Amino acid sequence: MTTLNPLAELAQPQRDRLAFIELRVRFLGEIRRQDLVERFAIQSAAATRDLALYRELAPGNIDYDSRGKSYVLGADFRSLFDYPAERVMSWLTQAFGDGEPLHLKIWVPSEISSLLTNPDLDVLASVTRAIHQACPLAIEYHSISSGKSKREIVPFALIDTGLRWHVRAFDRKSREFRDFVITRIKRPRLLKGDSPTPHEQSDQDIQWTRIVELELVPHPDQPHPEISEMDYCMQGGVLRMKLRAATVGYVLRKWSVDCSPDHSLRGHEYRLWLRDPLAIYGVKNAVIAPGYRVG
Repeated sequence: MTTLNPLAELAQPQRDRLAFIELRVRFLGEIRRQDLVERFAIQSAAATRDLALYRELAPGNIDYDSRGKSYVLGADFRSLFDYPAERVMSWLTQAFGDGEPLHLKIWVPSEISSLLTNPDLDVLASVTRAIHQACPLAIEYHSISSGKSKREIVPFALIDTGLRWHVRAFDRKSREFRDFVITRIKRPRLLKGDSPTPHEQSDQDIQWTRIVELELVPHPDQPHPEISEMDYCMQGGVLRMKLRAATVGYVLRKWSVDCSPDHSLRGHEYRLWLRDPLAIYGVKNAVIAPGYRVG
């Protein structure tokens, strides 16, 4: 009698290694035996057996690239593991939780607010493979302002705005570095063999390379500033932050920081005030920061 789940009879450590193989191949596009050896402290022979077993369980998922001496994404990939999107994002951005998703032990009861929407994992996988392999990506993008369009982008980083996930990329259509909402990307396709030019690299993105220093203080018009100092772990009544310019507007909006020069915003949500609004002068996405006045 055959089991319906081919993973059921395997030991948990081996299932975790197979899950790691799938994550690496699906979202980064490749895996080597040494990746398994380093991640799980196993011998090279054991890593070879794990890769052979994964190919047996999911024949179309990985192929061996003899030239690169690595296993790469197969043409007929079908996920063997059912990963929640939140856990995939945690692994991609924090290198956390790459074991099998079905056997999680909750240590204490908790409730965590999640994003209203999560990106489609197949679209996300194309984006992350393009980032990892430094490969341009052809996409169909749906913009609120300009509608549907075909674009070629050179992605290099993911950004969590607190509401949704974006990808930071050079846009060949506008010839600018921009953020693209991943849920608005359709039909992504890696442009293999098309290497990014020097001016499309992340080190040419001024908003990405510029570091902005902010000083946040308790809102002058809110009672009990000492509570805000406790809640935000302030030192001497000030919370000092260093952020990439490309993320500043998102962070200030997420934390409901009053960025008006005269701390004029009212509402219980405005617990913090940006003491020097000039600190974000020249930040392109400062326009979405609460109360910020252009010019």
